[in-house]
Amino acid sequence: MTTPRPQLAPSLLSADAGQLAEAARAAEAGGADLLHIDVMDGHFVPNITFGPHVVAAIRRASRLPLDVHLMVQEPGPLVDAFIDAGADVLTVHWEAVTHLERLLAHIKDRQCLAGIAVNPATPVSLLADVWDECDWLLIMSVNPGFSGQPFWPRAIHKVQTARERRGELARPRIAVDGGVDESTAPRLVAAGADVLVAGSYVFDGGEPAVRLANLRRAVTS
Repeated sequence: MTTPRPQLAPSLLSADAGQLAEAARAAEAGGADLLHIDVMDGHFVPNITFGPHVVAAIRRASRLPLDVHLMVQEPGPLVDAFIDAGADVLTVHWEAVTHLERLLAHIKDRQCLAGIAVNPATPVSLLADVWDECDWLLIMSVNPGFSGQPFWPRAIHKVQTARERRGELARPRIAVDGGVDESTAPRLVAAGADVLVAGSYVFDGGEPAVRLANLRRAVTS
């Protein structure tokens, strides 16, 4: 059986905030598979970033699927606004939601893929009771809040655990966010990652198209 190529999801958190539309178009032209958008509220994480209006603007700028990651303390009241703005995947944190199964069901009722993100200290085993409700599993390989942090090596083991738990099923897709570059990406893909979220590596210096090509080469060679 042929293994599907991993998807590359440039994170716009690392792009120039004054040129997000241009960054989105550059990533699309450079071969990105989707765009990752980090939403932060200054409470769940110590930073504040994008709201629904920004997501809507990126939606107008690109045809790529939008992967919206809600790093917020109370995601429930916000999910509809981000779906209306154009999210194709909407991910909430296990650590931030009391009634997670109910929220995942609501996201899917809105015809959007429902994702769960887990911080480095949260084991994948805690998702056992909501595993079948999850379309997308985002494993954080840094503590969320800021771009450019060093990669947390134990994330590789978490990816392996998630891949073993999924078995031969097609879902949830396993994504990894944080410290993804030419060195870490091949190890993550070998462990079972389906989606690689890369921010600093893609946008901090150089052309996004070149960086994406290098990353694609690293995980397919």
